[in-house]
Amino acid sequence: MISGLINAQKTFFLTGETKSLVFRKKMLLSLKSELIKNEQIIIDALYADFKKPVFESVLSETGLVLSELDLTIKKLNSWVKPKKVFPSFLNFPSTDTIYYEPYGTVLVIAPWNYPYQLSLLPVIGAIAAGNTVVLKPSELTPNTSKIVENIIKTVFEETFVAVIQGDAKVAQELLKEQWDYIFFTGSVNVGKVVAQAAAQFLTPTTLELGGKNPCIIDETANIKLAAKRITWGKFFNGGQTCIAPDYIIIHNSVKQHFIEELRHEIETSYSSNPKDSADFARIINSNNFLRLAKMLKNEQIIIGGEIDEATLYIAPSIIDEPSLESEVMKDEIFGPILPILGYSNEDDIRKIILNYNKPLSLYVFSTNRKFSEKMITTYSFGGGAINDTVIHFANPKLPFGGVGSSGIGAYHGKHTFYTFSHQKAIVKKGNWLDIPVRYAPYKGKTKLIKLFLKYF
Repeated sequence: MISGLINAQKTFFLTGETKSLVFRKKMLLSLKSELIKNEQIIIDALYADFKKPVFESVLSETGLVLSELDLTIKKLNSWVKPKKVFPSFLNFPSTDTIYYEPYGTVLVIAPWNYPYQLSLLPVIGAIAAGNTVVLKPSELTPNTSKIVENIIKTVFEETFVAVIQGDAKVAQELLKEQWDYIFFTGSVNVGKVVAQAAAQFLTPTTLELGGKNPCIIDETANIKLAAKRITWGKFFNGGQTCIAPDYIIIHNSVKQHFIEELRHEIETSYSSNPKDSADFARIINSNNFLRLAKMLKNEQIIIGGEIDEATLYIAPSIIDEPSLESEVMKDEIFGPILPILGYSNEDDIRKIILNYNKPLSLYVFSTNRKFSEKMITTYSFGGGAINDTVIHFANPKLPFGGVGSSGIGAYHGKHTFYTFSHQKAIVKKGNWLDIPVRYAPYKGKTKLIKLFLKYF
């Protein structure tokens, strides 16, 4: 069945219809209409899957997708237009142009933590670039994944955009096929599996992964504001965000003050009993709950720590000075647990950060510009912010993606269009002049060409 669907999509792609700008915009407008119609159903599905608050669903899922879709529809004419570049003097006379062409048939494998947004953003970009698409949404969010499938089936023929539901075995079957492009969002370990499968056919990929994201706070920072912004960025979506601060590195002189402010902000945001708060999401499933609960064992918990397996609830929890070899510091946390590590000097910071692979994000809270600049230029990471958290995700003008083990490639806004487009370089050479220096015989021409290459 999978092979048949892929072949049908490849056949449809070869008709050239997906390359039509009129067709692409028509499809995107139809999708927008259906998304608007189903917004409340989507919000309800997200709540059913892991009690995602309505505000967070609108901000990070339905509203963000519509915003991206509006931008794509508005800018698509200019994005698809071939771009002229200044020609090389070696090719004089010529005009040099970059053409944007679709790869062909694209596979999108979406995660569970933002199951609506992270399914549809790459699909929108792939359509805008003129590809056909097969989407595999997450099996861990069945309610949202089903709504996404219904929307896709309503708007598109499956020879253009199709949804295949299933678990890891289905994903493995999909990865056995030959695709023209693969877009994956998920864990580092599964990302390696995707990369290995893609390598069999030399298929280009975008891998949106994760990592242990450090959040550095120096002694000059506005501690109260830092606590408020970190509380929001860390515990949004129940801490299940790939760019959430994973751990705090804070100057010892302000550490206790920060903990006090953090306690205050957690209670202000989620009440003294976050379990009863309508604004705090739940852990996605039992496996992730048990993984996170294990991180809390044998640690010095100074805030939170309450858990309830029956409701998949883990309170916003702060751990003081865990060992770098502890469970909570081994891998990305991906939940509402925040370790705090004190530092005395920049060498302490370096030793902690370089203990891990390159993270997806890094955050710095400081009023010292030199310190902030040094932190963001010293360490390699996907993207980040100074004096805030996670907000870089919201600007479609900024590319979003990792580096090293935190990911390959980037997207958002026009960067999504470019991700799903092959940039084809074309030189159109004039016939009215043909400079003979490049032709054999080459005797006596070497000095001339060296001089030319030096200055032109």
